[in-house]
Amino acid sequence: MLTKQPVEIRTSPHLKQAQSVEDIMRNVVYALLPICAWAVYQFGISALGLIVVTTASCMATEAFFSRIQGRGNTVRDYSVIITGILLALTLPPGFPLWMAAVAGAVGVGLGKSLFGGIGFNVMNPALVGRAFVQAAFPVAITTWTPAFAPGRFTEFIPSTLALPFMQPPPVAEWIAGLRLDAFTGATPLAVQKFDHIEAGTLDLFMGSVPGSAGETSALLILLCGLYLAARRMMDWRIPLAVFAGALAVALPLWLANPAIYPSPGFVLFSGGLMLGAVFMATDMVASPVTPVGTLIYGLLIGAVTVVIRLFGGLNEGVMYAILLANALSPLISDWTQPRVFGARSRGGWLARKREGG
Repeated sequence: MLTKQPVEIRTSPHLKQAQSVEDIMRNVVYALLPICAWAVYQFGISALGLIVVTTASCMATEAFFSRIQGRGNTVRDYSVIITGILLALTLPPGFPLWMAAVAGAVGVGLGKSLFGGIGFNVMNPALVGRAFVQAAFPVAITTWTPAFAPGRFTEFIPSTLALPFMQPPPVAEWIAGLRLDAFTGATPLAVQKFDHIEAGTLDLFMGSVPGSAGETSALLILLCGLYLAARRMMDWRIPLAVFAGALAVALPLWLANPAIYPSPGFVLFSGGLMLGAVFMATDMVASPVTPVGTLIYGLLIGAVTVVIRLFGGLNEGVMYAILLANALSPLISDWTQPRVFGARSRGGWLARKREGG
């Protein structure tokens, strides 16, 4: 005898992975740890202090806003730890610690908590914090120190412990005391932009050049990104689209005039492009959700980065390119909505407007 069984109908997705937000965020932290270790090895205890301060500032700000907004303890989901680590890795290794604390508070407060916390941020919080300190402290954020300096494990870079709103000790005198005649105080991007001299591609790829604390080793960043991609915790299409967008702009210019414009290898491995493409552009909340949208999003980031680098007043453009793409992400997702089965046009607000919906 047949019996009737109730049929439960649910909306997609019907296949779900047994991964929680905490699992994914924790693995992203694991992927960032080797980059942090390389930053400390390269720049010493100043880089370690920078990572600790930004992470602590982000966690304290998250705990404060979670309490006053009644969202419970959201510090344990690891997302704010990622924000703190990424923020530190985008800053110069000798960046004053009090400024780093301000960057963490602004990044989490304005870039995340203001919009409702995890899952609601419009832009990458770490880049919001960095954008603020770049506008507020332009001298400190463009002051660079040499990599692998002697004594980096026993003493801080002088500017690291500068008191709030006080003139930091002259880093130039500290560098002169190291007797590093080859250090110019400029990053490879600045040297290429103004002097048209490229750093060696191998040096950029391996990470033996000055720069922000965590952006120097392209090889290490790629390996850590591959770990996340292999575990399906990162959309690998976004970094590839970023690289493609950068090459689409840089390659024709280099072929036309290699004496002025940088080579494709230099474009990919210099500055923060690699770190931004792998760990920041792939922010699950601030990036598009459609397959075509992720490609458009990545291509936009790569192209805008190179345009700012080559034709703008700044040496680097990754931060602004990602923030711009974050702002456009909802619109890109709307434009690229797949066609609904049985509908005359694609989904999304623009399609519905065209149909008079």
